[in-house]
Amino acid sequence: MPSIAKDTQLQTVITTFETSPGSCSDLLDDLQAAYDQFISHQPGFIAAALHVNDAQTRVVNYSQWTRREDFQAMLRSDEMRRRNRKINELCRSFEPVMIDVVKTYDPE
Repeated sequence: MPSIAKDTQLQTVITTFETSPGSCSDLLDDLQAAYDQFISHQPGFIAAALHVNDAQTRVVNYSQWTRREDFQAMLRSDEMRRRNRKINELCRSFEPVMIDVVKTYDPE
C-alpha cells in the first residue's frame, strides 16, 4: 500500500494518462497487466495505485520506489519499453513525473 509521508526517502512517481472513454478500459487492462506481470516484481518497487476519473478521460498512476534509479531501470527495460509502446497507442499522452512529498495533512 502506498504511504504518503514527508520524511520518507522513497521515490514517488505520478503518471497521468490522457485517454478517451472508448480506450480507458483497455488502457487500465494493460496497466494492470504490466503491474501484475512485470512492474511489481522489479527491484525497488514498493507499491502503486491506479485511479480513473468518472469521465474515463484521465488515468492517474501513483507509485513508490526505494530509489529513483530503481524506477528508471524498470522504465528503460526492454519489457517496459515494449509495453509502453502499446500503452501509448491507447492514450493521447502520458508522462511520469518523479516528485517529493512536501507536506501531508491529517484530520485534527
